[in-house]
Amino acid sequence: MMGFGKSYLECFLALLFLLFSGKTLTNSFMEEQQTPFQAAIKPGLTMGLVALAVTYIAYFIDSSLLASAWFALVSLVIFFGLIIYFGKQYREEIGGFMSFGAAFNFSFIAVLISGIVALIGQILLFHVIDPTLPQVLADITFENSLKMMEGFGQNPDALPPSALDEIRNSTAASFTLTGQLKNFGFALIFYAIIALILAAILKKRDKSLDY
Repeated sequence: MMGFGKSYLECFLALLFLLFSGKTLTNSFMEEQQTPFQAAIKPGLTMGLVALAVTYIAYFIDSSLLASAWFALVSLVIFFGLIIYFGKQYREEIGGFMSFGAAFNFSFIAVLISGIVALIGQILLFHVIDPTLPQVLADITFENSLKMMEGFGQNPDALPPSALDEIRNSTAASFTLTGQLKNFGFALIFYAIIALILAAILKKRDKSLDY
């Protein structure tokens, strides 16, 4: 009886091992079959939500922060840190190596999804939650533009009133719904450039294929 029990236990352990191994192999196979486009969805959503969280926190602390250079710089650092982290994570999931093309596709789709999420959140903030915010930010941005001109040695007072009005109007237009959508269209070019830079960072070639 003890021999039979021992054999039964061995068979049971062997079955558990096979089930666990099968599950592991299946998961690995599914991960390897995941395309860069599919893998980029979750990181893109995560980055977009993080960007929204940072934006809304800055808004509740001091809405003028949204027009500051420091806010843009901090957001950019967080953005690059997250996309590089997720990119390396995906590279490890597919075996530790990734071509430039796959890295570009992953990065571009992740950045694109992040941009769409952030755009939706900003539209809600500017036109639903606080409709007065666009004008406030437009005024701050206009003043910052004049200060920047002074920094480059150009006196804003020397400009004709029509030129100042044009700068003011174009600045205000960028915070409208149409302006936000238009800016997002131009941002696609910027996203592609960022994806190229990230692809150069994330790519990793399997040198063993050379032999």
